[in-house]
Amino acid sequence: MSAGVALVTGGSRGVGKGVATALGAAGWTVYVTGRGPVTADSPLSASARAVTDAGGTGIAVTCDHRIDEEVHALFARISDEQSGRLDLLVNNVWAAPAGFGGFSTPFWERPLGDWDSLIGVGLRAHYVASVEAARLMVPRRSGLIANISSFGTRGHLHSVLYGMSKAGLDKMASDMAAELAPHDVRAVSLWPGIVRTEMIVASGMETIAGFPVADAESPEFVGEVICALTADPTLPDRSGHTFVTAELAVEYRITDTQGRTPPSHREPFGGGPLF
Repeated sequence: MSAGVALVTGGSRGVGKGVATALGAAGWTVYVTGRGPVTADSPLSASARAVTDAGGTGIAVTCDHRIDEEVHALFARISDEQSGRLDLLVNNVWAAPAGFGGFSTPFWERPLGDWDSLIGVGLRAHYVASVEAARLMVPRRSGLIANISSFGTRGHLHSVLYGMSKAGLDKMASDMAAELAPHDVRAVSLWPGIVRTEMIVASGMETIAGFPVADAESPEFVGEVICALTADPTLPDRSGHTFVTAELAVEYRITDTQGRTPPSHREPFGGGPLF
Protein backbone atom coordinates (compact mmCIF):
# COMPACT_ATOMS: atom_id res chain seq x y z
CA MET A 1 0.00 0.00 0.00
CA SER A 2 1.47 3.38 -0.98
CA ALA A 3 1.10 6.45 1.20
CA GLY A 4 -2.56 7.05 1.86
CA VAL A 5 -4.95 8.27 4.53
CA ALA A 6 -4.52 7.14 8.13
CA LEU A 7 -6.17 7.71 11.49
CA VAL A 8 -4.11 7.35 14.66
CA THR A 9 -6.28 7.46 17.77
CA GLY A 10 -4.77 8.87 20.92
CA GLY A 11 -2.17 10.70 18.88
CA SER A 12 -1.35 13.67 21.09
CA ARG A 13 1.82 12.15 22.50
CA GLY A 14 3.71 8.93 23.12
CA VAL A 15 3.27 5.98 20.79
CA GLY A 16 0.44 7.65 18.90
CA LYS A 17 2.45 10.74 18.08
CA GLY A 18 5.45 8.64 17.07
CA VAL A 19 3.38 6.44 14.77
CA ALA A 20 1.74 9.48 13.18
CA THR A 21 5.11 11.18 12.65
CA ALA A 22 6.61 8.09 11.02
CA LEU A 23 3.64 7.85 8.67
CA GLY A 24 4.09 11.52 7.87
CA ALA A 25 7.71 10.88 6.94
CA ALA A 26 6.41 8.37 4.40
CA GLY A 27 4.06 10.95 2.91
CA TRP A 28 0.78 9.91 4.53
CA THR A 29 -2.16 12.15 5.37
CA VAL A 30 -2.68 11.44 9.06
CA TYR A 31 -5.62 12.35 11.28
CA VAL A 32 -4.64 12.37 14.95
CA THR A 33 -7.16 12.44 17.77
CA GLY A 34 -7.14 13.36 21.43
CA ARG A 35 -9.44 14.87 24.01
CA GLY A 36 -7.41 18.06 24.17
CA PRO A 37 -8.20 21.19 22.16
CA VAL A 38 -6.91 22.02 18.72
CA THR A 39 -5.15 25.26 19.60
CA ALA A 40 -1.84 26.71 18.53
CA ASP A 41 0.08 25.42 21.54
CA SER A 42 -1.84 22.22 22.34
CA PRO A 43 -0.17 18.78 22.28
CA LEU A 44 -2.72 17.59 19.71
CA SER A 45 -1.87 20.43 17.33
CA ALA A 46 1.85 19.85 17.91
CA SER A 47 1.40 16.22 16.90
CA ALA A 48 -0.32 17.21 13.66
CA ARG A 49 2.45 19.71 12.95
CA ALA A 50 5.05 16.98 13.51
CA VAL A 51 3.35 14.92 10.80
CA THR A 52 3.41 17.84 8.37
CA ASP A 53 6.99 18.79 9.25
CA ALA A 54 8.02 15.19 8.56
CA GLY A 55 6.65 15.40 5.03
CA GLY A 56 3.02 14.35 5.33
CA THR A 57 -0.21 16.15 6.09
CA GLY A 58 -1.24 16.21 9.73
CA ILE A 59 -4.83 16.92 10.76
CA ALA A 60 -5.74 17.28 14.43
CA VAL A 61 -9.27 16.42 15.56
CA THR A 62 -10.62 16.69 19.08
CA CYS A 63 -12.41 13.43 19.88
CA ASP A 64 -13.36 11.75 23.13
CA HIS A 65 -13.35 8.08 22.18
CA ARG A 66 -15.64 7.29 25.10
CA ILE A 67 -18.45 9.07 23.25
CA ASP A 68 -19.72 7.12 20.24
CA GLU A 69 -21.30 10.18 18.63
CA GLU A 70 -17.95 11.98 18.55
CA VAL A 71 -16.29 8.95 17.00
CA HIS A 72 -19.00 8.73 14.35
CA ALA A 73 -18.55 12.44 13.57
CA LEU A 74 -14.79 11.91 13.26
CA PHE A 75 -15.17 9.20 10.62
CA ALA A 76 -17.85 11.19 8.81
CA ARG A 77 -15.39 14.07 8.57
CA ILE A 78 -12.64 11.80 7.23
CA SER A 79 -15.06 10.37 4.67
CA ASP A 80 -16.18 13.84 3.56
CA GLU A 81 -12.67 15.27 3.32
CA GLN A 82 -11.04 12.20 1.73
CA SER A 83 -13.82 11.11 -0.63
CA GLY A 84 -14.61 8.05 1.47
CA ARG A 85 -10.99 6.92 1.69
CA LEU A 86 -9.34 5.52 4.80
CA ASP A 87 -6.39 3.19 4.30
CA LEU A 88 -5.16 2.67 7.85
CA LEU A 89 -6.60 2.80 11.35
CA VAL A 90 -4.14 2.58 14.23
CA ASN A 91 -6.08 1.82 17.41
CA ASN A 92 -3.88 3.39 20.07
CA VAL A 93 -6.11 5.47 22.35
CA TRP A 94 -5.76 4.62 26.05
CA ALA A 95 -6.87 6.12 29.35
CA ALA A 96 -5.42 5.64 32.81
CA PRO A 97 -7.79 4.80 35.68
CA ALA A 98 -9.04 7.66 37.85
CA GLY A 99 -6.49 8.54 40.48
CA PHE A 100 -3.93 6.41 38.70
CA GLY A 101 -0.49 6.56 40.26
CA GLY A 102 0.99 3.27 39.19
CA PHE A 103 0.02 -0.36 38.81
CA SER A 104 1.25 -1.45 42.22
CA THR A 105 -2.14 -2.06 43.87
CA PRO A 106 -3.80 -5.51 43.59
CA PHE A 107 -7.10 -5.62 41.73
CA TRP A 108 -9.27 -6.22 44.82
CA GLU A 109 -8.02 -2.99 46.37
CA ARG A 110 -8.70 -0.90 43.28
CA PRO A 111 -12.08 0.75 42.53
CA LEU A 112 -14.41 -1.04 40.13
CA GLY A 113 -14.40 2.12 38.06
CA ASP A 114 -11.02 1.07 36.66
CA TRP A 115 -13.09 -1.02 34.25
CA ASP A 116 -14.45 2.12 32.60
CA SER A 117 -11.02 3.33 31.46
CA LEU A 118 -9.01 0.15 30.95
CA ILE A 119 -11.84 -1.76 29.24
CA GLY A 120 -14.17 1.06 28.18
CA VAL A 121 -11.39 2.99 26.44
CA GLY A 122 -8.64 0.39 26.20
CA LEU A 123 -10.87 -2.13 24.44
CA ARG A 124 -14.37 -0.86 23.63
CA ALA A 125 -13.16 2.37 22.00
CA HIS A 126 -10.98 0.32 19.67
CA TYR A 127 -13.95 -1.80 18.67
CA VAL A 128 -16.09 1.27 17.97
CA ALA A 129 -13.37 2.84 15.82
CA SER A 130 -12.89 -0.45 13.97
CA VAL A 131 -16.60 -0.65 13.15
CA GLU A 132 -16.50 2.87 11.72
CA ALA A 133 -13.28 2.16 9.80
CA ALA A 134 -14.63 -1.05 8.30
CA ARG A 135 -17.63 0.84 6.97
CA LEU A 136 -15.24 2.97 4.92
CA MET A 137 -12.75 0.26 4.00
CA VAL A 138 -15.07 -2.57 2.96
CA PRO A 139 -16.74 -0.73 0.05
CA ARG A 140 -13.29 0.19 -1.30
CA ARG A 141 -11.95 -3.34 -0.71
CA SER A 142 -8.79 -2.01 0.87
CA GLY A 143 -7.43 -1.09 4.27
CA LEU A 144 -5.63 -2.18 7.43
CA ILE A 145 -6.73 -2.00 11.07
CA ALA A 146 -3.78 -2.24 13.49
CA ASN A 147 -4.28 -2.60 17.24
CA ILE A 148 -1.55 -1.45 19.61
CA SER A 149 -1.57 -4.31 22.09
CA SER A 150 1.01 -5.55 24.59
CA PHE A 151 2.99 -8.41 26.07
CA GLY A 152 0.42 -8.08 28.87
CA THR A 153 -1.56 -10.59 26.81
CA ARG A 154 1.10 -13.24 27.43
CA GLY A 155 1.95 -12.69 31.08
CA HIS A 156 0.96 -10.53 34.03
CA LEU A 157 1.87 -6.93 33.30
CA HIS A 158 0.64 -3.90 35.23
CA SER A 159 -2.83 -5.14 36.26
CA VAL A 160 -5.59 -7.68 35.68
CA LEU A 161 -7.71 -5.27 33.64
CA TYR A 162 -4.73 -4.15 31.59
CA GLY A 163 -4.03 -7.72 30.56
CA MET A 164 -7.71 -8.39 29.85
CA SER A 165 -7.95 -5.39 27.55
CA LYS A 166 -4.83 -6.30 25.58
CA ALA A 167 -5.82 -9.95 25.19
CA GLY A 168 -9.17 -8.71 23.90
CA LEU A 169 -7.44 -6.62 21.24
CA ASP A 170 -5.55 -9.66 19.94
CA LYS A 171 -8.69 -11.77 19.74
CA MET A 172 -10.57 -8.88 18.17
CA ALA A 173 -7.98 -8.55 15.40
CA SER A 174 -8.15 -12.28 14.73
CA ASP A 175 -11.92 -12.41 14.45
CA MET A 176 -12.21 -9.14 12.55
CA ALA A 177 -9.70 -10.46 10.03
CA ALA A 178 -11.85 -13.53 9.42
CA GLU A 179 -14.91 -11.41 8.62
CA LEU A 180 -12.95 -8.79 6.65
CA ALA A 181 -10.99 -11.27 4.51
CA PRO A 182 -13.64 -11.64 1.76
CA HIS A 183 -13.51 -7.85 1.38
CA ASP A 184 -9.68 -7.59 1.12
CA VAL A 185 -9.43 -5.61 4.36
CA ARG A 186 -6.84 -6.71 6.92
CA ALA A 187 -6.46 -6.57 10.71
CA VAL A 188 -3.47 -7.23 12.95
CA SER A 189 -2.42 -6.74 16.55
CA LEU A 190 1.03 -5.47 17.56
CA TRP A 191 3.12 -5.89 20.69
CA PRO A 192 5.67 -3.11 21.12
CA GLY A 193 8.25 -3.60 23.82
CA ILE A 194 8.96 -0.88 26.34
CA VAL A 195 8.57 2.40 24.45
CA ARG A 196 10.67 5.44 25.25
CA THR A 197 7.88 8.01 25.42
CA GLU A 198 8.24 11.61 26.53
CA MET A 199 6.68 10.73 29.88
CA ILE A 200 9.13 7.89 30.52
CA VAL A 201 12.13 10.01 29.54
CA ALA A 202 10.97 12.85 31.80
CA SER A 203 10.43 10.46 34.72
CA GLY A 204 14.08 9.47 34.80
CA MET A 205 13.16 5.80 35.17
CA GLU A 206 15.95 3.43 34.23
CA THR A 207 13.92 0.21 34.13
CA ILE A 208 10.27 -0.70 33.52
CA ALA A 209 8.97 -4.14 34.45
CA GLY A 210 12.60 -5.19 34.72
CA PHE A 211 13.58 -4.05 31.21
CA PRO A 212 16.20 -1.29 30.67
CA VAL A 213 14.77 1.93 29.30
CA ALA A 214 18.03 2.34 27.37
CA ASP A 215 16.96 -0.61 25.18
CA ALA A 216 13.41 0.69 24.69
CA GLU A 217 11.83 1.36 21.33
CA SER A 218 11.24 4.92 20.19
CA PRO A 219 7.62 5.84 19.35
CA GLU A 220 8.68 6.52 15.75
CA PHE A 221 10.17 3.01 15.51
CA VAL A 222 6.71 1.53 16.11
CA GLY A 223 5.37 3.77 13.35
CA GLU A 224 8.04 2.70 10.88
CA VAL A 225 7.12 -0.94 11.49
CA ILE A 226 3.43 -0.18 10.82
CA CYS A 227 4.33 1.75 7.68
CA ALA A 228 6.34 -1.22 6.40
CA LEU A 229 3.50 -3.58 7.26
CA THR A 230 1.07 -1.62 5.07
CA ALA A 231 3.40 -2.17 2.10
CA ASP A 232 4.08 -5.85 2.80
CA PRO A 233 2.84 -7.98 -0.12
CA THR A 234 2.29 -10.88 2.32
CA LEU A 235 -0.12 -8.81 4.45
CA PRO A 236 -3.15 -10.92 3.44
CA ASP A 237 -1.44 -13.97 4.96
CA ARG A 238 -0.47 -12.04 8.09
CA SER A 239 -3.97 -10.70 8.69
CA GLY A 240 -5.51 -11.91 11.94
CA HIS A 241 -2.16 -12.51 13.60
CA THR A 242 -0.35 -10.78 16.44
CA PHE A 243 3.23 -9.57 15.93
CA VAL A 244 6.10 -8.29 18.05
CA THR A 245 7.21 -4.95 16.61
CA ALA A 246 10.89 -5.65 17.34
CA GLU A 247 10.68 -8.94 15.42
CA LEU A 248 8.92 -7.40 12.43
CA ALA A 249 11.58 -4.69 12.40
CA VAL A 250 14.32 -7.30 12.00
CA GLU A 251 12.39 -8.87 9.15
CA TYR A 252 11.86 -5.50 7.47
CA ARG A 253 15.46 -4.39 8.23
CA ILE A 254 14.31 -1.42 10.27
CA THR A 255 16.60 -0.05 12.97
CA ASP A 256 15.83 2.45 15.69
CA THR A 257 17.74 5.62 16.54
CA GLN A 258 21.53 5.34 16.30
CA GLY A 259 21.13 2.08 14.40
CA ARG A 260 19.90 0.19 17.47
CA THR A 261 17.96 -3.06 17.22
CA PRO A 262 15.49 -3.13 20.12
CA PRO A 263 15.09 -6.57 21.73
CA SER A 264 11.98 -8.72 21.56
CA HIS A 265 10.48 -9.55 24.95
CA ARG A 266 8.95 -12.80 23.71
CA GLU A 267 11.22 -15.07 25.76
CA PRO A 268 10.94 -13.17 29.07
CA PHE A 269 7.17 -13.47 28.70
CA GLY A 270 7.23 -17.21 28.21
CA GLY A 271 8.26 -17.70 24.59
CA GLY A 272 6.13 -19.76 22.24
CA PRO A 273 3.78 -18.64 19.49
CA LEU A 274 1.69 -15.47 19.62
CA PHE A 275 -2.07 -15.34 19.25
